Amino acid sequence: MALKIGELLIKAKLISEPQLARALEEQRASGGRLGEHLVQLEFVTEEDILDCLSQQYGVPSINLKHFDIDESIIRLIPADVARKYQFIPVSKTGATLTVAMTDPSNVFAMDDITFITGYRVEPVVAAEDALREAIDRYYGTSHSIELKKVMEDLSTVEEASLEVLEEEEDLDIQDLEDAADEAPVVRLVNLILTDALKRSASDIHIEPYEKSYRVRFRIDGLLNEIMNPPLKFRDAICSRIKILAKLDIAEKRLPQDGRIKLRMKFQGKVKELDFRVSTLPTLHGEKIVMRLLDKDSLMLDMTKLGFEKSSLKYFEEAIFQPYGMVLVTGPTGSGKTNTLYSAISRINTPEVNIMTAEDPVEFQLVGINQVQMKEGIGLNFAAALRSFLRQDPNIVLVGEIRDFETAEIAIKAALTGHLVLSTLHTNDAPSSINRLMNMGIEPFLVATSVNLVVAQRLIRRTCESCKQPEEVPLQALLNVGFSEAEAPNIEIFRGQGCEECNQRGYKGRIGIYEVMVVTEDVRELILSGASTVELRRKAMEEGMIGLRQSGLQKIRDGITTIDEVVRESVL
Repeated sequence: MALKIGELLIKAKLISEPQLARALEEQRASGGRLGEHLVQLEFVTEEDILDCLSQQYGVPSINLKHFDIDESIIRLIPADVARKYQFIPVSKTGATLTVAMTDPSNVFAMDDITFITGYRVEPVVAAEDALREAIDRYYGTSHSIELKKVMEDLSTVEEASLEVLEEEEDLDIQDLEDAADEAPVVRLVNLILTDALKRSASDIHIEPYEKSYRVRFRIDGLLNEIMNPPLKFRDAICSRIKILAKLDIAEKRLPQDGRIKLRMKFQGKVKELDFRVSTLPTLHGEKIVMRLLDKDSLMLDMTKLGFEKSSLKYFEEAIFQPYGMVLVTGPTGSGKTNTLYSAISRINTPEVNIMTAEDPVEFQLVGINQVQMKEGIGLNFAAALRSFLRQDPNIVLVGEIRDFETAEIAIKAALTGHLVLSTLHTNDAPSSINRLMNMGIEPFLVATSVNLVVAQRLIRRTCESCKQPEEVPLQALLNVGFSEAEAPNIEIFRGQGCEECNQRGYKGRIGIYEVMVVTEDVRELILSGASTVELRRKAMEEGMIGLRQSGLQKIRDGITTIDEVVRESVL
C-alpha cells in the first residue's frame, strides 16, 4: 500500500525518486506509515496525500480537522468498532451514512457498519493522524490512552503512594536488585492499578496478542481500551503482578488464581483495596484479569440498589422470615453478591448466627462467619453446608447452587428451621423454580421451601451532570413497552458526555429487579408441574413487576435510557 502511495505521488510529480527513497529509509528505521514520514520531511503536505488517496480509491477526501460532526451521528457507531477499523461516521443523508476512513477498500469494515447501523455506507478518505484525533475527540480519550501519555504519567507516580500489604518477606537480595532494575515496570503496574480506581473500574483485563499488548478496564459494565504498553513489557508486567498476587512465576502453562492487597492514597484518604487475580495461558502469553474489590463502593443500603417500593417490601419480608429459601438469580456480573450482602447486613444482629459459603469471599463483613471454598481439598458448597448445620446457624448464605447435592442440602436446611440465601444462574425469576426441579429436586420440596425469587440485571445510569432531554419517536416508546396513553407524556433523557463521565454520557449503575413471591397459588402451580410461562403469568397477576417494567420505571424517573433497558431485558 505504501509503495502505491509513493508511486502515485511521483506520478503526480509531487515528490522525486530520491525523496521517496529517503522516506522509505526513514520508515524502515523507525516504522510508521510512509505518508507520515513524507510530511515530516516536508516533501508533501497532508492535503497532497489526501488528494492522491482520493484519486487512488476513486472516492472524495475530507479534512476532519475542519469538520464538526453531530453527536447523534457519532452515537450510530460504537467506539470499539470505530477504533478497530479506524473510521468515523461524519454525516447521514436518508438511508446513506458517510464514513471517513484511511482505507476505503476495507470491505469487511463497510459490511460491519452496514450490519450495525442498517444504513448504506458511502466512504470518504481521511488522513490517519486527523482520523485518530477525531476518534479521540468524539469518543473520548478514556477509551485509549496513548503510550506517550502513559509514560509521562509514570514519571509522576510516587513510589510511596501505593503500598503492598502482606508482601512476601523472604525475598533474597537478588530479587530486590531485580525489582529495582525494573522500576519502570513497577511504576506501570502501579499506574494501571491506581488508574482503575480513579476510573471506577470493576475489572482490569491485560491481554497479549501476536503483535500487540493491551489493557482494558470494565467501567459500568462495558470494556474500554485504556492503553497499549510495548509488547516487550509483556513478561515483566505478568511477573510483577504474579509476585504481588503470590503466584508461581515459573508456571506459565496452567491457570492460577490469587489476591493482591494494596494500601494507597486516593483523594487525600488512605484506602485499602483487594484485587482478585486470575491468569490464563493463551496463544501469545498469559492473559490477566483483576477484579477490583473496593469496600467503600459496596452498597449495603437496600433502598438504594434500585428496588421498586413494592418489590423491596416483598424482599424484606422474605429475609426476615425465620426459615425458608430466598434465591437471587441473574448472569455473572449482575450484582447478585451485592444484593445478598445487603440482605445479610440488614438482618445481621447479635442475636443471630450467620454463616456464608463463598467462592470467593469478595468482602469481609463484621459479625458474619465467612468460609472460602477450596475445591482442591474437598471443601465445596455441599461439604461446607453439611458442616454449617452442625454449627447452630440461624441464617446460611450459599454462594451458588450448582448441583443436585448442594441444592438438596440447602432445601433440607430451609425446611428444618433455617433461612437460606443463595444464587442461581437463570434468566428470570419463574425459571429458577424449573431449574431446581431439573436438578432433581422434587416439586413438593421446591414448593414448600422457596419463599421468594429475585431476578436482577445492572444498567448504566445517565450522567446527572450532562443529561439533556432527547426526542424519541412515539413508536419507539410503544415498542419498548409504554402504553399508548402514557407514551406521549414520557420525557427521555440522555447524557451528552462531559468530563464527569469521561464523555460516555453514563456514570454508575443501578439494578432492575423482578421479585416473585411464592404464594399459595404459585405453590399449587409448582406442585402440579406448571411451566415457566404459567408461573410467570400467575406471578404477574399477583403484582410481580418484571425486569422490563422495572426498567421502564427507571426511564420514567430519568435515571437511564431506552438503550440500556432494551439491552438488559425483554418484553
